[in-house]
Amino acid sequence: MTELKNRFDFVYIFDVKDGNPNGDPDAGNLPRVDAETGEGLVTDVCLKRKVRNYVQTAKAGVSGYDIFIRDKAVLDVIVEDAYKQPEVESQDNKKLAAKDYLTKSYYDIRTFGAVIATTGKQDQLRGPVQLTFARSVDPIDAVEHSITRMAVTKEKDLEKEKTMGRKSTVPYGLYVCHGFVSANFARQTGFSEEDLQLFWEALKNMFDQDRSAARGLMSAQKLIVFRHDSMLGNAPANKLFDLVKINKKTDGVPRSIADYAIKVEDEKLPAGVTVEELI
Repeated sequence: MTELKNRFDFVYIFDVKDGNPNGDPDAGNLPRVDAETGEGLVTDVCLKRKVRNYVQTAKAGVSGYDIFIRDKAVLDVIVEDAYKQPEVESQDNKKLAAKDYLTKSYYDIRTFGAVIATTGKQDQLRGPVQLTFARSVDPIDAVEHSITRMAVTKEKDLEKEKTMGRKSTVPYGLYVCHGFVSANFARQTGFSEEDLQLFWEALKNMFDQDRSAARGLMSAQKLIVFRHDSMLGNAPANKLFDLVKINKKTDGVPRSIADYAIKVEDEKLPAGVTVEELI
């Protein structure tokens, strides 16, 4: 594995059409929205879940790419199992050895970090890759649709009237997420250049592995990566993000990526920073 020696900041732009990108369970699973601005939101947790699912599929059975936070995982059992490994039991500092075992075994711990103190034996590990909430460029309209249930669960319900339900979608929304990759934290978790390339791959392809009727058509549209020439970085991330300009091209309501112009003002890049559009 190649050690990560550079800081990265990135802008991830994706869209959704006729789907619910991230329902809010506290609001009847309506699409998440900023109550003051009407802009749509997608949580960092939602995006990380899709990255985890992609890696779990793409690297199934490959050592070092298991997923710690997965469906029905019992984290205490996983941590306890780490302490039972021969390479951990043979060490004097078992806490440090267990941490090394976990970071080498689980991709999402190396990438996002984890709170693995549930047994009282481990500490919180801060991961090198961090994401913000994604926010839509323009306010979204959450549309509710009535749906009819044709089948029933129990035979006794056959004579009852058809059950009505509700389904909420966003007709169209373009979302922007900002992310950060710290070479310093990568050194602490063992996150490598190869792990970073897998992360970029996941961002580019994860929606294609996560199709469902509820999410409609979700697509990764742009992945703009700023690479610093140093571990600590050569410019503030917010100044780099300001170089990404997204302008609406239509006077009407945007309904596709074609209604936006996305440009990176790379002529204004500070010294020591380069930019690459991976999508």
